[in-house]
Amino acid sequence: MVLEHIFPEDWLEKKAMYAFILGAAYSIFAIAMAKILFPADPALVAVAFTSLLLLPELYKLFSIEEQIEDQEKKFSFRELFKDNRDFVKTYVFLAFGIFLVYTLAAMFLPSMQVNQLFREQLELRGASGNAIFQMSLFWDILRNNWWVLVACFLVSLLSGDGAIFLITWNASLWGTIFGITAKNAALFARVNPLWYLFVVLFIVFPHAFLEMMAYILGAISGGVISKDVLLESFDSERFWEVFKYNFMLFLVSLVFLLLGAIVETYVLGNSNTYQNIIVQSYMYGR
Repeated sequence: MVLEHIFPEDWLEKKAMYAFILGAAYSIFAIAMAKILFPADPALVAVAFTSLLLLPELYKLFSIEEQIEDQEKKFSFRELFKDNRDFVKTYVFLAFGIFLVYTLAAMFLPSMQVNQLFREQLELRGASGNAIFQMSLFWDILRNNWWVLVACFLVSLLSGDGAIFLITWNASLWGTIFGITAKNAALFARVNPLWYLFVVLFIVFPHAFLEMMAYILGAISGGVISKDVLLESFDSERFWEVFKYNFMLFLVSLVFLLLGAIVETYVLGNSNTYQNIIVQSYMYGR
């Protein structure tokens, strides 16, 4: 790609807002190209195109991160946070840019185009739970999110930065589902769709952010270890220092995963407003 040669290597890490713009711009471009080249089923192709466009920048960021962690003399959570803060911020803003494009597209494109462009995402749309905190629902959510986290870690470990596909997929999935839910519910209730979108995002943002943080940290830990394997031998002190940092980073991702599952279970079981919006969204068109 051209952009990674125009800007300095650390431009995304130092200016996270550029990551948001890049995530949004590449998503729009990828959706348009997927629609043109694969009109029968563009959904997954658009996610793949977006991921491929982001890979060159992420590869450079992993190299920078590995060099930073190698300079640390001893482990501390403070240094772990400091070393990864900008990298995590970059991932978050990339994901948010992708999420926003899919949300707005699901809300404002004609229904026929939405059903075609985002068919794979819409097939995973489901209703919420009800009543109080349900332990069975909690374990279902935790189990599902655990496998996504493991996939992010292993794909990054094996390919360096391949987990961006899973992160892009989740951002597109959430954006599509939240956007279409707010749109359909608002049309049914005859209110402003943007108001319903604001309500939905206000309710779901805490657990969605926690889950996305878990996936991002898992992807970073696997990616940096993978990068170090290419540069160092397994018996070197440098390799084990980097491995130790990123193993602890993976453990931190597990904490975010657990918190996200707890919050999501509580929201699905106790937010009557969210449940009503979901019911209204399914009632529209019947």
